[in-house]
Amino acid sequence: MGFPVQRPRRLRRTALLREFARETDLSPADLIYPLFVVPGRQVRQEIGSMPGQFNLSVDEAVGEARETRALGIPAVLLFGIPETKDAKASGAYDDDGIVQRAARALKKEVPDLLVITDVCLCEYTDHGHCGVVEAEEIVNDASLELLAKTAVSQARAGADVVAPSDMMDGRVGAIRKALDSARLSSIPILSYAAKYASAFYGPFREAVQSTPSFGDRRSHQMDPANVREALREVELDIEEGADMVMIKPALPYLDVIHRVRAAFRVPVLAYHVSGEYAMLKAAEKNGWIDGDRVLMESLIAMRRAGADRIVTYAAREAARLLKG
Repeated sequence: MGFPVQRPRRLRRTALLREFARETDLSPADLIYPLFVVPGRQVRQEIGSMPGQFNLSVDEAVGEARETRALGIPAVLLFGIPETKDAKASGAYDDDGIVQRAARALKKEVPDLLVITDVCLCEYTDHGHCGVVEAEEIVNDASLELLAKTAVSQARAGADVVAPSDMMDGRVGAIRKALDSARLSSIPILSYAAKYASAFYGPFREAVQSTPSFGDRRSHQMDPANVREALREVELDIEEGADMVMIKPALPYLDVIHRVRAAFRVPVLAYHVSGEYAMLKAAEKNGWIDGDRVLMESLIAMRRAGADRIVTYAAREAARLLKG
């Protein structure tokens, strides 16, 4: 049955037909909005390399979260910038730390919002690395105790989900054991299971002031050339107790998202990272692209690759576009 009986354009002729035949959907319920929380009150400081994104005091973050939930977005991902930083990242597991205060406030003021907390040490260390440092080497096993303490502290403060992003070996198992020992066995773990040593993270490091004081993170984050290693990392994290997994970044790693989705039966998330967002905004500002269309095309690509949910700084913009 060749041409002209087969005419695929028939299903593209009108907007109604295109919508009817659409294979992949996207809704505000698929999105997660990151929030950067800082000390103080009435603080709303725009992040220079991420137009439209802000460092927010807890009171401002509550207002932002309330508006986010009203748009149909079900979850936020919390990052914190503490008052002071030290070599042991003590602000990360301080029960009165910035993320802990934010989690308590959000659960009180916006109770139907899912609060996910980033579990890492880089925002809290004075050297900017994701673990304990000895002789300029990130020490894996010594870092696990601090990561586990951080997850427990955040969960006690009200986090619905803890999300370790450090890429230390064995951290999911250590966190699962610590949560269970603290009678927090119902708290799920969203593991950044395949987090690549990417150049797309630059704006984020400005936002949380976590640029390493020496070296880089290639000793623990993944080589961008590898995909079989990503499958191994995901498998290990699931065996250790991860309930969901994340691929980061998103667009340069759509093949990884697709491979993970095909191989495993847990929810798979994609992180549309700061550099991806910043490039989109810069090109839009220069009039080189239609920003709204490129944003929606990008998010659909992540869903088409297999992402169940997407962390994106453009979540609120996308939700407004989807609502028309």
